[in-house]
Amino acid sequence: MSQNPRPVRGRFAPTPSGELHIGNAWTALLSWLQIRSANGTFVLRMEDIDTQRSRPHLARQILDDLYWLGLDWDEGPDVGGPFGPYTQSERMEYYDEALRQLDKQGYLFRCFCSRADLLAAARAPHGLSSEGPAYPGTCRNLTSEEAARKSLEKEPSLRFKVRHEQLVFHDGVAGTQTFDAAAGGDFIVRRADRMISYQLAVVVDDHMMRITDVLRGADLLDSVPRQLLLYNALGMTPPSFAHVPLFMGSDGKRLAKRHGGTSLAALRERKTAPEQLVGWLMWLAGLTPKPEPLTARECIPFFCMDKLPSAPIIITDETLACLHGAL
Repeated sequence: MSQNPRPVRGRFAPTPSGELHIGNAWTALLSWLQIRSANGTFVLRMEDIDTQRSRPHLARQILDDLYWLGLDWDEGPDVGGPFGPYTQSERMEYYDEALRQLDKQGYLFRCFCSRADLLAAARAPHGLSSEGPAYPGTCRNLTSEEAARKSLEKEPSLRFKVRHEQLVFHDGVAGTQTFDAAAGGDFIVRRADRMISYQLAVVVDDHMMRITDVLRGADLLDSVPRQLLLYNALGMTPPSFAHVPLFMGSDGKRLAKRHGGTSLAALRERKTAPEQLVGWLMWLAGLTPKPEPLTARECIPFFCMDKLPSAPIIITDETLACLHGAL
């Protein structure tokens, strides 16, 4: 539960570029339980800002899958609310305004580097960060005249200027985290094709939707430093963060389609009961002693952030057998 005196508000924000799988269900359930156990407001936001990869029919299926799981939300694309729209592709004006504010304060610069340029720079020692190639600062100090001349030849991306500073924050699952803010270099907030970055959109949306508590997958833990920099630059208060471990296959790789039968659509096709999946997820979370059928609402009293595991969850054939028939 957040220590923030603001009313507790959390969210689940899926991307409609693929079907929900059991790892997504795990994150959605735990996020929902965190907020429901605190008598807070739960928000569903559809993060479809990458319009080339997002599919409207998958957005509809995600809503259906989450309702099937037993989750509900107080605000969202299908129910509305005071801080909508709840679909990112309908919120471009807010991101553009944030860019104008950052630019006015001198935080942004135009970058003309191609991916090939950055990959070449990444071959140098320490050239890669966990979020990709570390930006070497090639265009940071271009004069306005140089940038204007290059703009005639190609559309630039916009990057946020990062300073070397240590960022420390407490994560509800992973504990105290310390990052060098500049480890990945100056980061993109708007791509050359004018697509807004995840980092900027999520900060603007969580602020405007008054989100106090963010529970999401551990793959996004190293996004926090960049988001904290944006919160600070925009004069916004960041939420509390908790990053839950990812599901991994027995091959040690992140759970994916190749591991078979792990989408919610596939589970529904084989007539798996939602209570069966929810109870299994609670068992994996260490919140119940065995995988017994439970509704999402029955799980609310069992939620405890301190009990959640921090190590990746390995999904073996034996683990799946506990879901597929042996509850």
